[in-house]
Amino acid sequence: MKEIVQIPTEKLLPNPYQPRKQFKTEDMLSLSQSIKENGVLQPLLCRQINNSDYYELIAGERRLRAAILANLKCVPCVTVDCSYEDSAVYSILENIQRSDLDFFEEAQAIAQLIDHFGMTQSEVAKKLGKSQPSLSNKLRLLRLPVDVRYFIEKNGLSERHARALLTLPNERLMWQTLKIIVDRKLNVEQTESYIAGLNHKKAAPKNNVVRIFKDVRLFVNTFNKAIQTMKDAGIDAQSDKIETDEYIEYRVKIPKSTMECTKLA
Repeated sequence: MKEIVQIPTEKLLPNPYQPRKQFKTEDMLSLSQSIKENGVLQPLLCRQINNSDYYELIAGERRLRAAILANLKCVPCVTVDCSYEDSAVYSILENIQRSDLDFFEEAQAIAQLIDHFGMTQSEVAKKLGKSQPSLSNKLRLLRLPVDVRYFIEKNGLSERHARALLTLPNERLMWQTLKIIVDRKLNVEQTESYIAGLNHKKAAPKNNVVRIFKDVRLFVNTFNKAIQTMKDAGIDAQSDKIETDEYIEYRVKIPKSTMECTKLA
């Protein structure tokens, strides 16, 4: 690591692996005003690009944008000697560790570390001080369709809202549910309860089939026991069973002579 140097803002290029995609206007204006009054208090982190006079940001794009808004021509920077790959990894890790990173952006950043840089979930979890199950839950958010994610962000819904939607079986049902969540202003608990109800209804037909199937088997067993009871009582009852894919057919023969003898007795 080298000393702090002043670098022209026009010579600083954003990191292509910067996970932060949204910069809120109010926050940027507030930070810009602070920089006008106090300057950039925390130096930006960057690396020199191939011994040129251009630098790639590793950390500090938000500060750079605000400094440009404040009409600063130069900003304080600390330069480090690292490769393109290391710069990308440092940029992603630095941004993930900031609590104000959007949860979808965080999930995408974690996926980049795993997919593009060959890190395992265990390695990323260790670097971030997170548990591996927590990391897996973050990555699951990326299973949501991109337009669904955008709608969730636009309407200010939480990560738990998004996680609840993951339990729905298809995108059509997700959109129907999202409309209800927004229209009725459902909180997380209400959303989870509503979605649990939907999933229960969807599972109900299958459960009903199982119950009916069990009822038929119960009837068949009861019928078999009745035939056996007659035989045990000395009635020469005979039964034939025909079972197809469509039905079960029983034919029972009870000799009348047996019935008359039983009546006389």
